[in-house]
Amino acid sequence: MTGFKNSLKIKVAFYVVLALTLAVMVFSLVLVKNNRAELLHQVITNNAQLSAVVMKSTRFAMLQNQPSHVNQILRDVGALPDIEKVRILSKEGIIVHSTLEGEIGTMVDQEAEDCLGCHMDEKSLREAPLVGRTRFFSNSKGKRLLGSTAVIRNEPNCGGSGCHAQTDENSVLGVLDIISPLESIEHTLTSNTFTIFSLSAGFILLAGFLVSYLVHRMIYLPLTDLEEGSARLAAGDLENKIPVRSKDEFGQLAASFNSMTMALRESHVDLEDWGHTLEQKVEEATLELHKAQAESARSEKLASVGLLAAGIAHELNNPLTGVLTFAHLVRKNLPDNSRDAEDLDLVIRETKRCAVIIRRLLDFSREKTPEKSYTNLNVMIEEIMKLTAQAAQVNDIEIETELDENLPAIWLDENLIKQVIMNMLVNAQHAIEGAGSIRIKTRYCAAQDCPESINATSDMAEITITDSGCGIPEDVLQKVFDPFFTTKGVGKGTGLGLSVSHGTIEAHGGTIEVDSTVGKGTEFRIYLPIDEPHDKGSDA
Repeated sequence: MTGFKNSLKIKVAFYVVLALTLAVMVFSLVLVKNNRAELLHQVITNNAQLSAVVMKSTRFAMLQNQPSHVNQILRDVGALPDIEKVRILSKEGIIVHSTLEGEIGTMVDQEAEDCLGCHMDEKSLREAPLVGRTRFFSNSKGKRLLGSTAVIRNEPNCGGSGCHAQTDENSVLGVLDIISPLESIEHTLTSNTFTIFSLSAGFILLAGFLVSYLVHRMIYLPLTDLEEGSARLAAGDLENKIPVRSKDEFGQLAASFNSMTMALRESHVDLEDWGHTLEQKVEEATLELHKAQAESARSEKLASVGLLAAGIAHELNNPLTGVLTFAHLVRKNLPDNSRDAEDLDLVIRETKRCAVIIRRLLDFSREKTPEKSYTNLNVMIEEIMKLTAQAAQVNDIEIETELDENLPAIWLDENLIKQVIMNMLVNAQHAIEGAGSIRIKTRYCAAQDCPESINATSDMAEITITDSGCGIPEDVLQKVFDPFFTTKGVGKGTGLGLSVSHGTIEAHGGTIEVDSTVGKGTEFRIYLPIDEPHDKGSDA
């Protein structure tokens, strides 16, 4: 997590609150200043109005030359709240009337702080307004006071009073001075200032809380989601999605992040699939290479064995023919049922068996070109069944057929394919010990439906021969098509049947496959092209 000093939430909240505090403080200072000016203006206005009232109230008493009435009016005004004292001064600075009797007849100290020296010169008095001139000062006790002066002018009707005459030199008679304490104003100002700053502080705290909440909700949480999502993405977690909390820029960023994560996940899956596909293709290519190598080695071995078999067959064929001929001649001269006749019959029989083996060797060594024509495969299998049914019935073996009626005529050499199927059936009967079953099935197989292992480029006919025999072990299964390899006992097989069958099927452009499970049985599958190849023409 981000440190306290580096936290964006703390930084944003701090600077926003700081800016808000400065703005509110400036506003509060301006408000306090305006409030002070307004209060002072109100007090000054009230004093000016009071001065006007006093002057009008004392005017009649002055015209009647009744000082006692003037003093009474001043005392009544001085008794009002927030009035320190009221006095009337002559233009020479002598206090003529005052609410403080002790200072009547005294001269105002022009050097004192509250002096009216600046107001008492003749020129200033003549030019001064009737009311409204104010001053702020402190008395000897340090008490803050507000003085409001009003000029008492010598009006024309004042001459009739007999106290003074109306002349240009005597246009100003004196000054009315009302002094008010500033304690209540300063108290009110202090209270207002405290209230303003308290409200400002409360506003700052509330605004700071709201700003912090908004920053946390609208900025910090989306950024935290992005940070955690990025960390999980960097750790390889491509399933994580961050919440989209709004439709603003942060929401759009979160949606874009989720889209990027989804794209990365899909790319990762595609990459894994591509890797698995590549591995599978490499394995398939390796398997095909091994098959090709095995097929090449087998072809070379078959060629070598074929040459050897041809040589042996030619070398043995002539002596065996002579032995068989002389054995027949001798047998004719022997009586039946004699011991010599029986021995000679055994010689003739074994000699014929050797001749058969030699003939198979010659067939194996020769590359006989198939004589093909379109043949009904199902009819051919039914003919083979008639030849093998008797032997199967004797051995308590049931032969079942499942022939595809939609199978068309197939381009093949009927005699050679008969030998292949016959050999398969004989081997299946030999693999069954006791009662059992053999199943023959034909099926039309379109090119796209054929197993991938045969790489079919055209439609094929599938012949399946399944037996319930003893089965073939896995280590032996790869050798069943090798020449002279057999699992039968001595004198029961030459090991050439499957090898010759394999060569015959390949000569037809087909494939033969075998699957087997020990104790359950074996299945041979033969695939033959249905039509004549267009690039080769007829082989007949």
